[in-house]
Amino acid sequence: MEKKERKENRYGLLGKNIGYSFSQGYFTKKFKDLGLADHSYQNFDIETISKVEDILQQQGIKGLNVTIPYKQEIIPYLDRLDPIAQKIGAVNTIKIAPKGLIGYNTDAHGFKTALLPFLKAQHVKALVLGTGGASKAICFVLDELDIKHTYVSRSKKKNQLLYDELDESVMQTHTLIINCTPVGTYPNIEDRPPIPYQYVGEKHLLFDLIYNPEKTRFLTLGEQKGAAICNGKTMLVGQAEKAWEIWNTPD
Repeated sequence: MEKKERKENRYGLLGKNIGYSFSQGYFTKKFKDLGLADHSYQNFDIETISKVEDILQQQGIKGLNVTIPYKQEIIPYLDRLDPIAQKIGAVNTIKIAPKGLIGYNTDAHGFKTALLPFLKAQHVKALVLGTGGASKAICFVLDELDIKHTYVSRSKKKNQLLYDELDESVMQTHTLIINCTPVGTYPNIEDRPPIPYQYVGEKHLLFDLIYNPEKTRFLTLGEQKGAAICNGKTMLVGQAEKAWEIWNTPD
């Protein structure tokens, strides 16, 4: 039997229930296109964040991406944070460096790259659906762009809105709506965030961080009302390329 070639430069994705992941296919193709036969990328689907210690002890690990639900839980396992990740409070990229584990956030870069071509003058206020690690990167970018934003969630917290509080007035003044929740991800493609879609119109831009399916129910309903729409594919490519740059930049 032919001996399987050992991959000396190993990368991967930390997350839970990530069989759908974009990253593994993207980087596997990238390594092939670049002729990097000694590089590999795999999913590390773990039940609890404590399992990351076992992964980090494996040979050849050079860098990791992090996804739901560990973008915040991973932080105590790192030696230091890049200033942007520190400010955001969430990590989606880890560099294994000689001086330890460094946490970065490339979601912000990816989101900004994807959002800018769609922005118009009326997009001055945003509703951010969800309060997890991804939403923190989104709000970081909105602050950079001077777009006022309000979190929307199912539980009431200070300076946040409940979905039930999204009336016609709120919807008309917040013309950028960003879904940072996993609601609508394959295979639950008929699910959508419970916003009042009847108040969505031509001035709205609906951005969904989900990329599978390419057009979620959230985006479809917005499009039917005349809104501009964008899914998370461009954002993912942007954050992946930024992660690759980080992994290959000498300390």
